[in-house]
Amino acid sequence: MNPSRLCMSLLLAFGLLGAQSAAWAHGEAQHPDQVKILQEQLPTNAPGKKAVMLTVSYAPGEASPAHQHPGAVMAYVLEGAVTSKLNDEAEKTYKAGEFWYEAPGTVHSVSRNASKTQPAKLLVWSLVEEGKPVTEPLAKP
Repeated sequence: MNPSRLCMSLLLAFGLLGAQSAAWAHGEAQHPDQVKILQEQLPTNAPGKKAVMLTVSYAPGEASPAHQHPGAVMAYVLEGAVTSKLNDEAEKTYKAGEFWYEAPGTVHSVSRNASKTQPAKLLVWSLVEEGKPVTEPLAKP
């Protein structure tokens, strides 16, 4: 697959284009530089799965809408501080060098930069079924 076709496939797979843009919690069309996909691999020891590594950059005060991940997620704060709320747990602020894990289907109701004056950046790794997005909007009740 040529690089431009691969890039387009990745954008479509992650819901960054068209009607799916609102489903991608970390990259709405108005913030195209928020998410940077670093790599996507199909692990030979996990048939039917894809591993995705990306960064999420938050401007001061920026937040993502509530969402969930169909696969497992590990997030590491590279810079700044990020406030997160998972399932029924209390909100927690993670500073640079700290990290958290999200089991598949975890409700991530809060994900925002903890600072109104400094940027924040996450390194995110996810293992998800092939053909599934890394992030999905919350199901309507």
